[in-house]
Amino acid sequence: MNSGRLQAINSILARDKSQLGPHGNIGEKISSYYGSLVFGADAMYEYMSKKVFKEIQECTHSGNKLSRETADEVAAAMQSWAMDKGVTHYAHWFQPLTGRTAEKHDSFFTLDSNQQAIEEFNGSELAQQEPDGSSFPGGGLRTTFEARGYTAWDPTSPAFILEMKGGKTLCIPTIFVTYSGEAMDYKLPLLKSQTFLEEAAIKVGQYFQKDIRRVNVTLGWEQEYFLIDEALFYSRPDLLMTGRTLIGKTAPKGQQLDDHYFGAIPERIYGFMRDLEIESHKLGIPVRTRHNEVGPGQYELAPMFEEVNVAVDHNSLLMDLMDKIAIRHKLRVLLHEKPFEGVNGSGKHNNWSMATNTGKNLLSPGKSPGKNLRFLAFFVTVIRAVKEHSALLRASVASASNDHRLGANEAPPAIISVFIGQTLTRILNDIEKKEQVDEKDVAEILDLLSKIPNLEKDNTDRNRTSPFAFTGNKFEIRMVGSTMNCAAPMTVMNTIVGAQLKDFYHKVEQSREDGVDLQLAILEQIRNYITESRDVLFEGDGYSVDWEEEAARRGLPNTPNTPDALPAYVSPKSIKLFGEANVLSERELNAHYEVMLENYILKRQIESRTLGEMVYNHIIPATIKYQSRIGENIRNMKACDFDEDQLSMQYDILQRIQGQLTRIKDGINQMTDIRRTAHEKPEAECAQMYAIDLIPVMEEVRIAVDRLEYLVDDADWPFAKYRELLFVR
Repeated sequence: MNSGRLQAINSILARDKSQLGPHGNIGEKISSYYGSLVFGADAMYEYMSKKVFKEIQECTHSGNKLSRETADEVAAAMQSWAMDKGVTHYAHWFQPLTGRTAEKHDSFFTLDSNQQAIEEFNGSELAQQEPDGSSFPGGGLRTTFEARGYTAWDPTSPAFILEMKGGKTLCIPTIFVTYSGEAMDYKLPLLKSQTFLEEAAIKVGQYFQKDIRRVNVTLGWEQEYFLIDEALFYSRPDLLMTGRTLIGKTAPKGQQLDDHYFGAIPERIYGFMRDLEIESHKLGIPVRTRHNEVGPGQYELAPMFEEVNVAVDHNSLLMDLMDKIAIRHKLRVLLHEKPFEGVNGSGKHNNWSMATNTGKNLLSPGKSPGKNLRFLAFFVTVIRAVKEHSALLRASVASASNDHRLGANEAPPAIISVFIGQTLTRILNDIEKKEQVDEKDVAEILDLLSKIPNLEKDNTDRNRTSPFAFTGNKFEIRMVGSTMNCAAPMTVMNTIVGAQLKDFYHKVEQSREDGVDLQLAILEQIRNYITESRDVLFEGDGYSVDWEEEAARRGLPNTPNTPDALPAYVSPKSIKLFGEANVLSERELNAHYEVMLENYILKRQIESRTLGEMVYNHIIPATIKYQSRIGENIRNMKACDFDEDQLSMQYDILQRIQGQLTRIKDGINQMTDIRRTAHEKPEAECAQMYAIDLIPVMEEVRIAVDRLEYLVDDADWPFAKYRELLFVR
């Protein structure tokens, strides 16, 4: 066996797993330490005056700005709380368009006018910092000579303390903007979209309940991931560089026995999960569910629902925590959507709904007629929004890594459709069949609606092939990738639903001006939306070829790769939508598009170069070494008077190996030529060449390498195999 592989396996087998955790808080009630590292309401109440506490609470709910004096008091209280917990530094914590988080640490320590050491933190430092804006993806919003970027405090998401290697840092969630105020992050558009949706939802909501004053979007994400031993991780350049395996023959046993899903959690993995949960709970992340997923070595955790902005922050923070805690356990987290060929990919299902200040979920059917009519109004408006902007929603989850996942192994297809289940399908059909709707029909339909089962009990069933499914009292957006920042699809959802609610309200008001009764006007518009949304509703198998053909007949977009999907971001329709909603300007949209396109190109470039290096530096030398041994064997056997017929196996192996080597050489040369040609073209054409021309060649090289893995002596093969990556713990 190759010494690198041997060392990796031996280090795993020799490791004292009892030292890998979990650590601390074991047996304690979660409630005893939950949120202990969060500057939440309890900490604020303790460290602030009642006047400032009330003002900050009102600001959190209303979005109003704080005065400079109040900001100074908040900063002083935050500093006192943090220093009482041993914090020495603070950081504005933000989410640039890299897809992960960023932070620049500054110390509370400074020198006063007498050169005496003091700790200081004021409202200005709380409210704003200036990281280098040119070094983050900006899509042309910033250049190297226009380096200023600003982070600005988001008081709606609580500050928290990060602990690492004995040090503690106060992290303050912020937005990230250019000198002229344009968004260079995911948070600012999300906050704007939430405001836009809320204003539209309140107007429609007040048709049914006059005391609705606020509407929050709620989000419950489900994070899927793989875990492998760090020794195996470091033995694979492709995992190290790209997060996925670029080569690797499928193991004889994979997930076909379905024995991993919901199975007993391995002891070592349980230790990691417990530590992750403990640290998450300290930071106020309400994770509640953990289990084995379908793929060997694949797992999932999920929290309770939260307000969307906080939920997005918590998911971004969680992904950082996962990496850090995995290292403690000598593991590595793979968040890539498709790290292993032929094994389930990883998603991040986004469960989206709307809740009012009166405690009502606007997507919960309830049991009484009035509530059901309210539910139906919001329900069909969401479906109509998805029908109208399905291409944009698809673009919001587009990435090089998610392209590998969509459309197979229980991941939804790239065609956006909506699954609502048999019960609600029947209800919508019954309503739509009313060709004439009058006051009598309103009464009949309301009576019909009162008989809807309580769908919170999951009477809607499940459709694993649906990218957008109603699951009782929420919509589950299943096509979001596991590496992604949830803010991108959530911003799109908020904006398209907000725009559709505005349309709903406008049309109902038009009918009322014509003398139509309110309930009748609402029901007419519900029926219109049902008819207009019919094409996007689909209850069947989203993986089937028949559905692709049917979707094409219905006019539904099918964009399986990122370069085809992304132009929806900068279409005239999207520019108009986001501009009227005041969520993203045309310049900001173009910047986001450029960043995503460049990210796609760079990731494909890194993958293809990594594949080339692995082949030339490792695969070919190992294969030639094995070839030479076979050739030597043939010479020795001939010297012992064996004829060629008796040596047919050796000759066959040599020929098969040589055939794959020739195939690999041709593929690597093609990859180089494609990259060279692609980078002479505009970015959009370059991305298309990578998607259409480069990826198939990479797959051809992979097939050839995987066949060599089957042929070459196991002792000579340089990289950890799938059987080791997926099953060695």
